[in-house]
Amino acid sequence: MRLHICAVGRLRAGPERALVDDYLTRFDRTGRALGLGPVSVHEVEDRKGGGMEAEAPLLRRAVPAGALLAIMDERGRTMSSPDFAEMLARWRDAGRQDVAFLIGGADGLAPGLRAEADQAISFGAMVWPHMLVRVMLAEQIYRAASILAGAPYHRV
Repeated sequence: MRLHICAVGRLRAGPERALVDDYLTRFDRTGRALGLGPVSVHEVEDRKGGGMEAEAPLLRRAVPAGALLAIMDERGRTMSSPDFAEMLARWRDAGRQDVAFLIGGADGLAPGLRAEADQAISFGAMVWPHMLVRVMLAEQIYRAASILAGAPYHRV
């Protein structure tokens, strides 16, 4: 099952990019044997500054046809790392070919785009900078593969 991180904004060289790259490289080594991966990152940018309504069609175009749509949103479901891993396994076992995780810009995701989501996921009630959400999502994807592989990275 291919995973796609579709995000508003360009992640430039720096600590956030290094962390995302590291976690996705780790995931690639662990996830492939589990039928997960690869992960591809699709970055979109609204150069005219139209906010979330202008970003929504750009994000829609980044999502592969037929992909399950999972949005990162503070109003979404909070879950434990094992629950997240189990959710990915369930999607994989149900025959999903692609899952797209959407991360909005500074203002979040447009209401219409949120309404299209198959799953809304939250990292808690706090609002996180969208660049950090990318890092946290990459880490949780890697952690999920580690949990599913029975590796000691995640301890309950």
